[in-house]
Amino acid sequence: MMSKTSGIHHITAIVGHPQENIDFYAGVLGLRLVKRTVNFDDPGTYHLYFGNKGGNPGTIITFFPWADAYPGKIGDGQVGVTSYVVPKGAMEFWEQRLNTFHISYTKIERFGEYVLKFVDPHGLQLEIVEREEGEMNPWAFGRITPAVAIKGFGGATLYSAHPNKTAELLEKLMGLERIGEEGDYIRFRSSADIGNIIDLKVTPKDRGHMGVGTVHHIAWRATDDNDQLKWQRKMAANGYRVTPVQDRNYFNSIYFKEHGEILFEIATDPPGFSHDESEETMGEKLMLPVQYEQYREQLERRLIPIRIKELDS
Repeated sequence: MMSKTSGIHHITAIVGHPQENIDFYAGVLGLRLVKRTVNFDDPGTYHLYFGNKGGNPGTIITFFPWADAYPGKIGDGQVGVTSYVVPKGAMEFWEQRLNTFHISYTKIERFGEYVLKFVDPHGLQLEIVEREEGEMNPWAFGRITPAVAIKGFGGATLYSAHPNKTAELLEKLMGLERIGEEGDYIRFRSSADIGNIIDLKVTPKDRGHMGVGTVHHIAWRATDDNDQLKWQRKMAANGYRVTPVQDRNYFNSIYFKEHGEILFEIATDPPGFSHDESEETMGEKLMLPVQYEQYREQLERRLIPIRIKELDS
């Protein structure tokens, strides 16, 4: 039986000032800041995680915020668009909310669904789509109630330098089902209820480059450590250069660059975000990896002060 990933685990992007990042994803979109920690490779920079109330796989977007970094360019070799899913009947609320915050958007139809397209303050391309599937998010913030709250990822749009090779990987090795083609896109679906729809753009354009406003990588779900090791062996056997397992505190990770030049990660569902603080208090204080705890005082002085604010008047 072929191994299949159930869908997206998380998406990680590069953005600008951390307070602007928090104001948008918590204040405007109503996501929960489930973890404030630091970049493992650059501990003077935050690593911020936003998701649903429990910080479940399939809901988590993570950010490296560099306040003075150069802008990137969205293009081939990247996740081009990140899609969020909301409950059926919530679209009018989100149109009104984007209008309230003077966020420009367009409404289009793709694969029989209406989609709101807009960008965040640092240039990331986002979408909101309504779907029945997926558990409701019990997190409430400001005027956003569970009846309209973002459930998690609807999926992502991949911009590949070699779409045919990326399509083959998604379908033949990762177990996603090809469910349709429309215009410049092939649509794939995984088995999860959220983070399950991948649209692959079939016409390459210009190569992207990393910087503020671009996605760094997309992570796919592995059920546990044993499942992850199976993926590691499988990808290596099929010619992909896969990293050793890396402990990311809240999940374990392996990475490889697929043939369309997009950086893929496979991350374990456990242990999750509540193993080092309670679910009730997640995101309230700076949590540091063990190796950096001895530098807490210096890091807290160096990091830009941030706070979560309700922006609804």
